Amino acid sequence: MLKQIRRLSWLRHLGLGLVVCALMISLSSFRVNSQTPQVLKVATEPTFPPFEMQSEDGSGLQGFDIDIMNAIGEAMGVTIQFEGLPFDGIIPALQSNTIDAAISGITITSARAQSVGFSSPYFKAGLAIAVQENNTDIESFDDLTNKRIAVQIGTTGAMEANKIPNATTTEFDSAVLALQELVNGKVDAVVNDGPVTLFAIKEAGLKGVKVVGELVTEEFYGIALPKNSPNRQLINYGLFTILENGAYQSIYQKWFAGEPLQLPLIAPAMEGAAQELATSIQQQQPQQSVFIQLLTRLPQGALLTVLLTTFSVFFGMIGGSLIAFALISPNKLLRTICQIYVEFFRGTPMLVQLFIIYFGLPALFQNLGIQWSLDRFPAAIIALSLNVAAYLAEIIRGGIQSIDQGQWEACQSLGMSPIQTMQDVIFPQAFRRILPPLGNEFITLIKDTSLTAVIGFVELFRQGQLIVASTYQAFEVYIVVALFYLLLTSSSSFLFKYLEKQMNPLSKIKKSA
Repeated sequence: MLKQIRRLSWLRHLGLGLVVCALMISLSSFRVNSQTPQVLKVATEPTFPPFEMQSEDGSGLQGFDIDIMNAIGEAMGVTIQFEGLPFDGIIPALQSNTIDAAISGITITSARAQSVGFSSPYFKAGLAIAVQENNTDIESFDDLTNKRIAVQIGTTGAMEANKIPNATTTEFDSAVLALQELVNGKVDAVVNDGPVTLFAIKEAGLKGVKVVGELVTEEFYGIALPKNSPNRQLINYGLFTILENGAYQSIYQKWFAGEPLQLPLIAPAMEGAAQELATSIQQQQPQQSVFIQLLTRLPQGALLTVLLTTFSVFFGMIGGSLIAFALISPNKLLRTICQIYVEFFRGTPMLVQLFIIYFGLPALFQNLGIQWSLDRFPAAIIALSLNVAAYLAEIIRGGIQSIDQGQWEACQSLGMSPIQTMQDVIFPQAFRRILPPLGNEFITLIKDTSLTAVIGFVELFRQGQLIVASTYQAFEVYIVVALFYLLLTSSSSFLFKYLEKQMNPLSKIKKSA
């Protein structure tokens, strides 16, 4: 009996101890979770002046959004850590919880509210239409029918432009590139946020560009957060604090003229978000839309990628062969010029070369009073072909010089000219030897064509970006894009291996035997 009492007492003490430990753990975890985070990781796209941009000395970020977020962080008692992201990558980053918040002139829309959360509005804005100064035909959205329009990918300007009947829309990574497209005369209008467009025209000194009429829409910017983020209330608290203590007004007048506009507690677009979400779930439209877009748009992008790669390698092969012949010629001046060419195109990024050819050269000619521009497809082929030619020149030169010198001497003794020797004896053998590295260059170029997206070329990768910008389903879309690239590269690898086998003299001997 005594042993049973002692055993019950021991069990009672053990149970009491476990309860106390559980309470202590729960209380400590409650204190940790209830604490305000010390650092808030905030994403921004630093090419959206005057809201966010690099400082003049390149030491950090500056702009209206940057000052507002820092002031909110100070009111919250947290440190703001900014991370630069492309605009179309911000919402996927929020969905994956790799960042805590985002401030980048993000318009609050009911469609976006289905994927991420928003703070209360912190800025009232709207879309504006920019045209060339001599344009008198465009005054409103109705006048943009059948016109060429440039926009920034993933923005409300892009969404509205895509609704215009029979309009051709080109989407760029930044508003600055879209405006440069207008300056170069390649589009009829740019649809973008009004304050950003006016600031860019003024600060960049864009000549021959004007904004027509008033703002064509009324929009509100908000700070985007992951769905059900605990930081939403803290950020709203910080925003209301700076609105009340005058800090917001000081920041506003630092970047804009006049008094701040009245801001609603909730953006009008948020009022219909819940109803749209319920309707879309009931009709299951998002899933069907993504599936249809993947089936229709990605094959189109893949076809353009293959065409771009094929044309670029074809012209690059011609140019590379001529440069290779020049590199082994006895003419020292010609060798030096070709060596400089090879070093330049191998030593500078292809992205820079694309910008120079598509944006830089037309701007240079216009400054000289010459109206000249290139369409995207020829511009992309020229840039890629020039780059490929530099690499293939060294590959072909190495292949030619790998042929035994005795064959040159034998051809010479037979009375063959140097051109005949190269054409009939040396180059066919060299081509068989350079086929594997040529295949590698072709496969590499398939992937490098994605760089042409920066000039608005809608190849495979850009098609994926456009689908993500409208559906916000980044993981699923980019997995399918990767599979398309894998299919293209695997098919190319198989094709070049087949060519190697067909051109191998030993395989021909075996077949004849």
